Amino acid sequence: MTQAFMQTEFANRAAALRARHDTLQREQPKQRARQRAQTLGVSEAELVAAACGDLRSTRLAGAPKDIFKALGELGPVMALTRNEWCVHEKHGEYLPYSEEGPVGLVLGKEIDLRVFFRGWTHAYAVHEAGRDSIQFFDAAGTAVHKTYRTDATNGPAFDALVARHAGDPIWPEVSPAAAPAAHAPLTDPSQRQALRDAWLALRDTHEFHPMLRRLEVGRLAALEAAGDDLAQRVPDTVAQTMLETVAQSGTPIMCFVANDGMVQIHTGPVKTLRRTGPWFNVLDADFNLHLNTEAIAQSWIVNKPTADGWVTSLELYAADGTLILQCFGARKPGKPELQEWRALMTSLCATPLAA
Repeated sequence: MTQAFMQTEFANRAAALRARHDTLQREQPKQRARQRAQTLGVSEAELVAAACGDLRSTRLAGAPKDIFKALGELGPVMALTRNEWCVHEKHGEYLPYSEEGPVGLVLGKEIDLRVFFRGWTHAYAVHEAGRDSIQFFDAAGTAVHKTYRTDATNGPAFDALVARHAGDPIWPEVSPAAAPAAHAPLTDPSQRQALRDAWLALRDTHEFHPMLRRLEVGRLAALEAAGDDLAQRVPDTVAQTMLETVAQSGTPIMCFVANDGMVQIHTGPVKTLRRTGPWFNVLDADFNLHLNTEAIAQSWIVNKPTADGWVTSLELYAADGTLILQCFGARKPGKPELQEWRALMTSLCATPLAA
């Protein structure tokens, strides 16, 4: 194809999508971008590429990983990671950056990320509603991560990064996302015992996922089979109860929100809480969390042994089995779990946890 033909094809596809989008926005003005994409049967990346609504966008050429690694040049920004049901926003800097094998690490004082670049496919600079951002999308066109310029950002560095990678418009070809893997429940007594034995042998919370992979057990199937002393289902109102309790007590916590390409972590207290319809929100100066509590299908308190003692977490799951949000008491390796957090988790359980 010639460059002129590709540009014409892009312009035609973009104009057609903009027209459909504008009609939808007039009919359903309260829908957010992700909802509008689903209604139109397209991806978020296609909405961005077509500059739907009041949005302007520039495709960023080159590997998304290389663009991401340059974000440390920008100074203070706002990092946003979300899944379908929870949004995590954190202010800070993308420094320092390092790698452990295929995983990128940002271990800053404020911004704390685990980055899985394998699925990262598209990147755009976006201007919308007076805000500038750099947005990354996976092969399905779903947003993996977004970085927003703030008043504290190094503006010339932000502009230079965009200019350095600006490319010609190309329609973002996308492929359907794979459905979450279904795992049968563990009904065989020997399998359940093997799970308990492996679970009780854990010495670090990071060993949990490799254990599940080794045993070929799904996460929810493991929680259901482990026994109430190790994993206990609790009412779905517990998430709000937990946030209200730690906000009142000042107990610092860790909040993990993940999608297939990113895990974003907040460590510290939460203070300002507010409900807006189905969304229960943390609205602090440097940290915002937006949790759709109506989407919570299962809530579990999970208890794992480590070299530093027992560590408990609250885990929230969607109807398809996807992990929405995971919370711990604030801690670092080599330190025992906060007694205040342990007491709160224990108080929310109907039967005692292993100790």
